[in-house]
Order: sequence, then structure tokens, then C-alpha cells
Amino acid sequence: MTIDLILEAVGLVANIQSIAALLIGVTIGVVVGAIPGMSTTMAVALTLPFTFTLDPVTGILLLLGVYKGGIFGGSLTAILIKAPGTPAASCTVLDGWPLMQKGQGRKALDMALFASCTADFISNLALILLAGVLASFALSFGPPEFFTLIVFSLTIIASVSGDQIAKGLVAAGLGLLLATVGLDLIYGTERFVYGNADLMSGFSLVPVLIGLFALPEIIAYFVRRPEGAGTAAKLEAVGLKWHEYKSSLRTIIKGSFIGCILGAIPGLGAAPAAFLSYGEAQRSSKNSKNFGKGELEGVAASEAGNSGVAGSTMIPLLALGIPGDVITAILLGAFMIHGLKPGPLLFEQNLSLVYALFIGIMLSSPLLLIVGKIASRYIGKVATMPYSLLYPVVFVLCAYGAFAINNSLFDVTVMVAMGILGFVMMQLSIPAAAFLIAFVLGPLLEDNFRQAMLMSGSDPAIFFRSGICWFFWALTVASVYLAIRRGSR
Repeated sequence: MTIDLILEAVGLVANIQSIAALLIGVTIGVVVGAIPGMSTTMAVALTLPFTFTLDPVTGILLLLGVYKGGIFGGSLTAILIKAPGTPAASCTVLDGWPLMQKGQGRKALDMALFASCTADFISNLALILLAGVLASFALSFGPPEFFTLIVFSLTIIASVSGDQIAKGLVAAGLGLLLATVGLDLIYGTERFVYGNADLMSGFSLVPVLIGLFALPEIIAYFVRRPEGAGTAAKLEAVGLKWHEYKSSLRTIIKGSFIGCILGAIPGLGAAPAAFLSYGEAQRSSKNSKNFGKGELEGVAASEAGNSGVAGSTMIPLLALGIPGDVITAILLGAFMIHGLKPGPLLFEQNLSLVYALFIGIMLSSPLLLIVGKIASRYIGKVATMPYSLLYPVVFVLCAYGAFAINNSLFDVTVMVAMGILGFVMMQLSIPAAAFLIAFVLGPLLEDNFRQAMLMSGSDPAIFFRSGICWFFWALTVASVYLAIRRGSR
């Protein structure tokens, strides 16, 4: 019976339409992901109407291809021009851009691609083999568990701050403060809005991200006009070598598992997974002092973390019918449009379709490798443009990306303001990564803390209610101790 189902599933996937849809989806995702501000969510949402006339397997594989390609695509511009195409690639900037400046951009691009494909493959295996286990694990997370996880994630700030711990804490505090702007999600009260309707929804992540990382470089170039900076660093002909990939393989596997676990937990997403993987890699690496200065292992950790999320976010969707993030919510809509309801009944009534999706998902990893290699070769040509031409084009793309999020000029203003702030932070050697981590994790920290307090009647003992909470508290204490020890040395 099982063999018949597998043969039926192979028949659903092994046709030109399904494979072409997956290939087209990956290509769309990589290209759109490489455009600063054009998020993967936007790409999947815009592709959804084109699946209405397709059969269920072909349509869903098209959307999955866009999702997986988009997560990797953001790393291309993050490395080449310090403008992350997606929030998930924001951590890749930390070492990808310094490697580009050193003339090792080709190696950084290859490492990002190979780490992404490896993590994607591992994540797909986790979806197929561990869906039930990880789904049950995800259900055991409530607000207290989320809070302790976010507290542990915030310890990464010490890692990315390097020798500037005090400045990193200042930047993190500013990021947390900025994250509180807007309507309070618990009671709906206004905070730091000052009567401005545009501030009620707070600051969008993409304009902040683009302004913080891309614009300071542009401003610095046109303010200083340094000699010998007329052209971007050339991409060397020699790419990543096997021993370099092999030396980072342990980090890639570790980051893949971090991404798999966090992806299976609804509400987190790829950006926190990338930062957590990066922080763990830095803590355990023999080259930890090189992180943030141009370390291939840092690129590997970031890309493994964010790509490890791609397959495992499907676990709560397929096993429980619960979308883990915005993209899987769109995928849930696609399932329902085709008359399918994810959850336990899907495995009982449409098991051959589930197997077909599993086969298609496994095919997505080698397709991503092929498309990513071609894309990095051609998109990499932007590195040969003179800065006087490249930076105005980058600025236009950044402005368009910031505007496209909400079709709002206010977001463009936020992007420019964050660019000026980022330039000031650059001049004062304040780590922008610490600001971004706090800004990304701040809302999750606050919301889960307040929900836990409401659940317990303001009893802080709720943060020690389970083994998961104790586990993350232990990791937090160990991480802080190691950071203090490293700083004292």
C-alpha cells in the first residue's frame, strides 16, 4: 500500500509542469529576494493568484520554490552592496560585506549558497522524518517559554559587539526603545506616537534594516569621496574551496538544526534563527575574533540558520494546520483554495499528495543550488560598477523597497532617518547589529512577557514553570558568563 502511494506521488511530481513550476518559483524567489525591500512574503503573495488554475501539487510547489529562493536571494545583495534583500539576510551582512571589501566576495557568495542548500536539505529531511515530534514540541511553547528563548537570543548582542560591549548595550537599548513605538498590542494604547497616524503601526522592519546597513555606506562615500574608492571590490575568479566548506560544515549543520527547531515554533521566523545560529557559531568557533571582520564561518552560520527555517515552518502547517509565520499563512490559503485542509486529516485523506509535496520539496534543494550559482554569477556583476553609478542605483532600489512595503512615503523618510543614524553610529564605532537584533526581538520579548504576566496574575514564577524555561535560563547564564570571561581576558 505504501509503495503504491509513493508511486502515485512520484507520478504527481514527475512531470514537466511540476518541475517547471518549482524551477520558476525558485528563480522568482532568488531574483525578488535580491532586491532590497522586496520581501519573500511579498513575492509569495504576488505569486499566489497564478496558482489558481494549476493543480494543487504544481501550485503549492510554485509557492514553495518562491519561498526557498527568496530566503537565499537576500544574501546576494547583502554581500555585494551591504543592502540585505530580506530581513533574514541582515545577519549575513556582518561578515559578507567585509569579505567583499577584502576581495573575497566570490567565496562569500559560494559559502552563502552552499550553506543555504545544505541547511535547506536538512530542514526538508526534518519536515519528512520529524514532523510529528517537532510539531508536538512546538505546541509546548507558551509565552513564558517564548520569553526565555528571546532573553537567551538577546545575549547574541555581546557577541556581535566585539570589544565594544558598552556601546553595543547602548545600541541595543536604543533598538528596544524604538521597537516600543506604536500601538500597544495588549491594550491598544498609543506609545510615542505624538498624534502622528503613521507612527501608530510602529516602524517597519525593512525601512529600518535598509537604512541602518545600506545608506551609511552611501553617505560615507559621498561625504568623504576617498581616493581609490571609485570601483567596488572585484570578485575574484576562484570560488570557495572544498576544505573551506568542510571547515565550516560543523557550523552549518549546527545552524541548520537551530533553524529547524526555531522554524517549527510558530511566530519566530528566519531572522532570529540567523542571529541565534551566528551567535552560537561565534561562541564555539576557534576563529571567533574574526567574526564581524570577514569570516566565512560567520556567513555559513547566518545562512544555515535562516535557510534551516524554510522546511520546518511547514511542520506545524502540515501536521497541525497551524501557520508558523506569514508565508505559511499564505500557503494555508493556497491549500484551502484547492480544497485541502492541512492537519491530521490531510495525512489520512490525501497522503499521496503529501508524499508528492515531500518529493518536490527535496527537489528544491538541488534546483536552488543551480539557480543560485547562476544568479550569483550574473548579479555579481554589479560589483564591477563604479561607485558613482552603483550607489545612486542602490539608493533608488532601497527607496523603492522601503516604499513598496506599505506604499508609504513615511517609510522612505524612516529609511533616510535610519541611514543618518547608521552613519553616526559608524563614525562612533557603535555596532549597528546590536541595534538591529534588539529592534527585531524587542516586540517578541515585550509581548510574551506581558502575556505571561497576565496568565499568572503578575507572578514571575511562571517563567520557571517548565523544563524548557529552565533550559533557556541555563543557556542564558552560561552565555553571559562566557561573554564576561571573554571580555575580562
